[in-house]
Amino acid sequence: MAKYLVQVIILGTQVIGRAFARALQQEYRASQEAAKRAGGGRQGAARAAANLSSGLTLEEAKQILDVSNIDKESLEKNFKHLFAVNDKSKGGSFYLQSKVVRAKERLDQELADASKIKQKP
Repeated sequence: MAKYLVQVIILGTQVIGRAFARALQQEYRASQEAAKRAGGGRQGAARAAANLSSGLTLEEAKQILDVSNIDKESLEKNFKHLFAVNDKSKGGSFYLQSKVVRAKERLDQELADASKIKQKP
C-alpha cells in the first residue's frame, strides 16, 4: 500500500513539474514576442517591462480609459469620470475602479517614457 502511495506522489510531482516548466517556457516566449512587437531593442524591452509591472498592455489601458491618443487632458478627464462612476460608495465596483487606476498608471508611464525620448538629443 505504501509503495503505491509513493508512486502516486512521485507521478503527481512529475506531472506538476512538467506543467510548471511548460508554463514558464510559454511565458518566456510570450514576453519575447511582446518585446519584438513593441519595437525591439531597448524601447521594446522597456515597453515589455512596463506591461509586466502594470499588468496591462498599452492597448488595454487605452481601451479601459477610452482614449485613442495619449494626451494629458483627455487622459485626466476620462480617469476622473471613470474613477468617480465606479466609486464603491455610489454602488460601483472596486475591481473596475482598480482597473481604471492601473490603466492610468500605465498610460502615465508611457507619457513619461515619451517625454524622456523627446528630451534626449
